[in-house]
Amino acid sequence: MTVELDPSALVTAPLLLGMVLRRGEVAVRITEVEAYAGAADPASHAYRGVTRRNAVMFGPPGRLYVYTMHGHFCANVICTPEGVGGGVLVRAGAVIEGRECARERRPGVPDHRLARGPGCLTRALGITLLGNGTDLLSLAGTVDLLPRVAEPSIVSGPRVGVSRAVERPWRFWVSGDPSVSAYRPARKSTRPDPAL
Repeated sequence: MTVELDPSALVTAPLLLGMVLRRGEVAVRITEVEAYAGAADPASHAYRGVTRRNAVMFGPPGRLYVYTMHGHFCANVICTPEGVGGGVLVRAGAVIEGRECARERRPGVPDHRLARGPGCLTRALGITLLGNGTDLLSLAGTVDLLPRVAEPSIVSGPRVGVSRAVERPWRFWVSGDPSVSAYRPARKSTRPDPAL
C-alpha cells in the first residue's frame, strides 16, 4: 500500500493525520499538521518565491522540507506539483515504535509529549537538516511516510504562532489525542491578508 498525496496542501494536510513517519527504529503516528499554500499564503515560506533555504518546497512532491526555527528543526511534507511551492508542517505525533530511543533523545518527558510540537517531533525521530530533501515515498530513504491504518476523527482551527493569515483554519489535528500540541496564537501582523 502506497501513500497518495494531493497536489493541494489543504487537501493533503488532513490526509496525513494517522499516517506514520519512520526514521530508523522510531515511528511516529501523525496527530497534528498545518497546511501552507505557497504563493497564496503569506504565512508560507514559499510565499515570496524560491530561495536557497526553501527550494525543496518547490518540488518534486513527496519530499521532506526541514528548516530551523528558534533552535529547533521543523519537518514538512511537500505535496504541491514541481515548481509550485507549498506543503504541510508536521506539528505533532504519537511515538508508536522505538519509544526507548525517543526517550533517550527527549529524556524526562512523558510518553504523550515525546513528539508533541514540531521541534519535539523531529528530535524524537532524530531528524536534522541532513534530512532536507529526503524522498518520503521511496521506502528506501532515511525517513519514510507510511499509510494510516484507520481514519481518525479530525478537527481544524487556526495555525499556531503565525502572524499573517491568522484566521485561516488550516491546522488539523486528531480529536482528543494527548500528543496534540497546545494552541498559542501569535500577535497578528498589521499587514492585510491578501486573500481576504
